[in-house]
Amino acid sequence: MGNIAHPMRCPMPPAADLIAPRAQLAFYDSQSIPLPHPLTALEAWNLQMARPLPLMALAFRIRDAISARFGVKQIGGFSGRRAVSVQPGDHLDFFLVERAEPQVLTLTERDRHLDVMTCLTTGGGRLAITSSVVTHNGFGRAYMLPVAPAHRLIVRAMLRRLAKDLARDPAVRSP
Repeated sequence: MGNIAHPMRCPMPPAADLIAPRAQLAFYDSQSIPLPHPLTALEAWNLQMARPLPLMALAFRIRDAISARFGVKQIGGFSGRRAVSVQPGDHLDFFLVERAEPQVLTLTERDRHLDVMTCLTTGGGRLAITSSVVTHNGFGRAYMLPVAPAHRLIVRAMLRRLAKDLARDPAVRSP
């Protein structure tokens, strides 16, 4: 177990997308793990969504209950459904697919309070998850106060779990 790679903060991968220029972001995070074999960005998404982290469903229910009081649409969380293929305009759960290439999967969720972009990139033997947010008002800024540190921890936990799964069975592919 000592050879399992731990997620690490990383420079922005060259192929990654951001919701806005870096100087305009209210939140930015990029973390990565090495891959034992090539995966497409969609395969990486499917592998992570196949086994949701414990308490994520509860976290989304709490988020939806609080945010609904401020006119924010409910997002419901992650379904765990596997996507065979996606193209721009499709949805993966609450995310809109904006870019879908073998090594890049760019997902967004936009509302009047904030715009979120999550970009999965697989290249150079690594999987990176790069997230960026632009806030539009006080509620968006307040929302990000607890969400920013939680998001970093959640992504780190998801990547750690995937690294362990891949170390256990390096041949694992999308379910």
